[in-house]
Amino acid sequence: MSFDDAVVTAVTAHMNGDHADDNVLIARAFGHPAAASASMIGLDADAGRWRVADADGEHELVVPWPGAPLAERSQIRRAAVMLYRAACERLGVPAREEHAPAPHGHGGPEGVPDGFARRLREATWSDHGDSEGATFMSDIMRGRSGLREYAELAAQHWFLYEALDDAARLLAADPLLAALHPEGLGRVGALERDLAHLLGADWRAGIRPVPATAAYAGRIRDLAGEGWLAGVVAHHYTRYLGDLSGGQAIARRVAGRFGLDGDGIAFYDFAAVGDPAVFKNSYRRVLDELGERLDADEQRRMLDEVRAAYRFNTDVFLDLGAAQLSP
Repeated sequence: MSFDDAVVTAVTAHMNGDHADDNVLIARAFGHPAAASASMIGLDADAGRWRVADADGEHELVVPWPGAPLAERSQIRRAAVMLYRAACERLGVPAREEHAPAPHGHGGPEGVPDGFARRLREATWSDHGDSEGATFMSDIMRGRSGLREYAELAAQHWFLYEALDDAARLLAADPLLAALHPEGLGRVGALERDLAHLLGADWRAGIRPVPATAAYAGRIRDLAGEGWLAGVVAHHYTRYLGDLSGGQAIARRVAGRFGLDGDGIAFYDFAAVGDPAVFKNSYRRVLDELGERLDADEQRRMLDEVRAAYRFNTDVFLDLGAAQLSP
């Protein structure tokens, strides 16, 4: 069984963005003990595939999933976690707390300590790749699209982040939530640099949102107008943690393909907020604290809004793909 290109792209971007060290552990445990680096390059129902570099050069490594074959994409995350644990056991290194068995009576179904950030992440895992038919992004990642398509994606981001960064101003008044949007995180200025580089000084006159982007930005503005902070955070979390994780793989791929450095990929440069891993961990701690002050109904409502954000993102890709086919 093969998974849709969009699912493969989402999973590999997540593994390479959030779990780069895990990739190396897997490579060292299952065939290349001197691996210096490893990146996930593909997967199917039977196995994951990695490109591994060591002193002898580059190699492709195929590692079967524990319990393979997988029957559906919702099983991919658990298979990846199990493979990470097996690698740790083979190498005799402790699994980090996130993937370590919790004391009896604590943690979720996989023994991972509970927390609202973890609940958001796991409950929406399948939504990350829920974009069947949306090949626009996978075409960019696989080198099947040109610079024009990448510029169009940047244009849609500008419309989205104009709405999102404006909505994020509401967070500044809340002592807890202000930490989610520090100075330097906003993306509008970086996108304007990118668009000027990609499209020229008059870029603003030549771009327009596709219908899904207009609806997406409208939803963010509506939530800000209601003053529903948890809803604003739902979209902020979905966009920004994605940019800091899988987005970094996109930047590397696009930079190499089109020879971009600085302007053109400034959107993905988060140097102003420091170490991305440190920021993401801090972000998740704030989400855990936010979850503690929300009742069960409000948590469910926020979770639904995160899922809505993923659907909007998929719809944007679908509209961009349809626009490519229009005369």
